[in-house]
Amino acid sequence: MSIRKINLVGGEYYHIYNRGNSKQKIFHDNEDYFRFMSLLYSCNSINSFRIFGLNKDESPYDFDRDKQIVSIGSFCLMPNHFHILITQLEEKGISKFMQKLSTAYSMYYNKKYIRTGGLFEGKFKSEHAKNDRYLKYLFSYIHLNPIKLFQKDWKEIGIKNKKEALAYLEKYKYSSYQDFLDIKRIQNKILNIESFPKYFSNKESFIKEIFEWLGYNNKND
Repeated sequence: MSIRKINLVGGEYYHIYNRGNSKQKIFHDNEDYFRFMSLLYSCNSINSFRIFGLNKDESPYDFDRDKQIVSIGSFCLMPNHFHILITQLEEKGISKFMQKLSTAYSMYYNKKYIRTGGLFEGKFKSEHAKNDRYLKYLFSYIHLNPIKLFQKDWKEIGIKNKKEALAYLEKYKYSSYQDFLDIKRIQNKILNIESFPKYFSNKESFIKEIFEWLGYNNKND
């Protein structure tokens, strides 16, 4: 049995990520993305919850979670992987949450696509945000991931069309980016931003930070 290199302890912040086996896609359509996001909410509880038992008119975001086991600061889903910024609220909370999340989504995926076996590339990976500077950076890093879908080589050669890239990012529904823009949507419930340092006093300060990491220059727009 493999031993995790990083001990997951309370009061600390972690960048959690994983991808599909052999880099295969784990999200193919809107239903897949939205199912995983609903599980980010419903699996964050000491209670069990069978999302398969929902009626078509019921929302998984109306589930009474009681005590939560983790706090989520940001997330982003990509076609073959995902990123979550997280801190745990109880001992082994992250491991419990990730086990519930991975199991629930794998069951959904295997049933939908008529397959068997492991969906993810082994255990989830984790990086400890050891200092304030790195933790703040992770909010940008995680939210900027979809830019790869807009322009694959943007980190190497820079953004070719900054306005279009930012418009693409703002319309990307499968991350918490829209939540930081104060866009009202049911997925707002996933985040527990109060458990994280308040780096962004408002959406303007958040956008400014994203601009800086993009190398955005208002004079060249």
